Parts: sequence; C-alpha cells; structure tokens
Amino acid sequence: MISSPALSQNLDDHAQSLVDNGSPGAVVMLGVGADTDISVAGVRASGSDIQIELDDLWHIGSNTKAMTAMLVARLVEQGVVSWDDTVAQHLGATISGIRADYADVTFVELLSHRSGLPPNAGLMTLLSLSGADANRDDIADRLAYATSVLTKNPGGERGEFLYSNSGYIVVGAMLEAATGEGWRDLMIREVFEPLGMESAGFGPPGVSGELDQPRGHRGGMFGGLNAVEPGSGQADNPPALGPAGRVHISMSDYATFLRAVIAGANGADDGYLSAVSWERLLTPVGDNYALGWGIMPDGTLMHAGSNTMWFLQAVVIPGDNSFIVVAVNEANMSRVPQAIGPVIQALGPENTSD
Repeated sequence: MISSPALSQNLDDHAQSLVDNGSPGAVVMLGVGADTDISVAGVRASGSDIQIELDDLWHIGSNTKAMTAMLVARLVEQGVVSWDDTVAQHLGATISGIRADYADVTFVELLSHRSGLPPNAGLMTLLSLSGADANRDDIADRLAYATSVLTKNPGGERGEFLYSNSGYIVVGAMLEAATGEGWRDLMIREVFEPLGMESAGFGPPGVSGELDQPRGHRGGMFGGLNAVEPGSGQADNPPALGPAGRVHISMSDYATFLRAVIAGANGADDGYLSAVSWERLLTPVGDNYALGWGIMPDGTLMHAGSNTMWFLQAVVIPGDNSFIVVAVNEANMSRVPQAIGPVIQALGPENTSD
C-alpha cells in the first residue's frame, strides 16, 4: 500500500533529493487507487527557514491546459459550444482581419496544438499585457492577445503538431465571446466547484509580504535563486495567459482532479462528463497529444508545466489507477527535469504494488 511506512519514507527521500539538487522546495505525490501519499521537503522561499507544508499551493503551469479542455467539454455537453465551432464563428465579429488560415480552425485543433498558431505572441504584445492580476483586465487582455496572433502570419502548418500556448488563449477568448463570462468564472463554476477543488485559484499563490505560501524562484544575476513576490507582476506570466497555464492548487485537490481523469480514461459516465466527452478529451489527435494531455503508446498520460519560476510534472497511468506528481518551486531547465525524471521512474507502477 502506498500508505506503508517504507513507501512514505521513500517519498520523503525523493522530495529531499530534489532539494539536495538545488531546489528551495519540493513535493512528491503518489496516488494508487483511493490512496494518496504526499511528501514535501525544503522551504517556501530561498533564504528563509519556513518549511513547505503538505497543504501548500503549487503553480501547475501548462498542466492548466487539461483543465481548460475539460471546461470546453462541459460547455459542449451543455450545448453552449460544439467541438467543431470555429475561430471566426466566435471571434469574427470582434476581431477584424482574422487571417484566412485561422478562420475555420476549431476547438479541437486549438486544444490539440494543430491550429498553426505560433507558440506565443510576440515580445511586444507580451510586454504590453504584463502586470499583476489586480492591475489587469484579463478578459480584455485575452482578446488583445488573440487579436495579435490571429492577424499575423501562422507559426506552422495547420494540422501539424506545434505546441502553442496561443491556441489555448484563443480558446479562452472564444469561450468568453460565446458565454459573456470570463474564463476564470467559467473554470470555477464548471471545473473547480463540481470537483470540490476548493484550493484552486489563479496566478502566483500567496499574499505579498507574507510568506504564507511557496514562492516561485528565478535565477539570480550572480547565481543562486531569488524568490519572487506575488502581486509584483513579475511572479507569473501575464494574466491573459490563464487558459494556457496560470492555475495554482494544493496537491490534495490536484489528486481529486487526476482521479477524475483516471475515471474518465477508464470509461466513467458519472454525471460530471459523459464517456463520449472523456473519449474526445483523451483520444490523441495524431500520434501523441490529445486535448491537454500527451499520450504515450501504452495509454499513460503525461504533461509538464512551468512559468519559468515553478516546474511540475504529472503522470497518470489509467490502467493501474495511479498517478505521480513531482514539483519544485523553481525551473532551472538545465537541472530540474533531469532531477525529476529519476523520481518519476522510481515511482512507476512496478514499484507501487502491495
């Protein structure tokens, strides 16, 4: 059982190994069946002595994409939108000059990274939309972002896989146009509340000036890692990017979300989403990416997320009713993925049996 003292100690050791590798704080979570074990190590902010706690909030970065795709599925089931709705159908009356390349791109193409949209908007657009959440209108900003990318040259060929944050931001703008409601409000009503994810929120967790939650970290000019205060406008990507990667959540609530995904992958039709919707969400478009999840040949679901100050890797193994999550509150890409990989491998299903 994953609640055994031996495995709990194993998780503790793995979390500590990530701190020993240079991360200020780390969390390792393993779920098997109805059981969950979570271990943490390290501190909320470099230079402090305030320890990471089990119920702390973690920024999940691009793992938000699976939640945005789930939101679309909910609205499809309610008849608000359909999977084949197009960019022009929802944004054509608001954005003039949408390129023909994008006019009939659908929700499915956007969510599976096959729209031809570039990975991100240009630097000047991103700078114009930067700032703390409290100082930005994320709905207006999302429309401005969508306008920028939809009126410029494509980033790739439509139908070919090109990982694109832009596609998910356009999805958010389309949903806002279709419903007259903000993406955040829709997420709360259709995803967070029905699944009981009370800790879920948006942007960097915590309150500025109070070390009440872990801080994301950037590399210092002279080495080391510097904690970034929430509310500064520097602690996350611009608020407009919400649908692509700005959710924070406790690990226990993230476990609830991942169990819903496992149930869906195993054919659940439990009233939250139909089996048909789950199949649409988790069936690859092309070789290895569905809607918000990478899909391995054996059916394992994987996704990583980072806003350059946090890093989280999620692995879901539906056939074994299990999941693994490993995260740190920094994102040195030359070091963190290499440290997380062995932890994921060590906690694979062959190592979690009774």
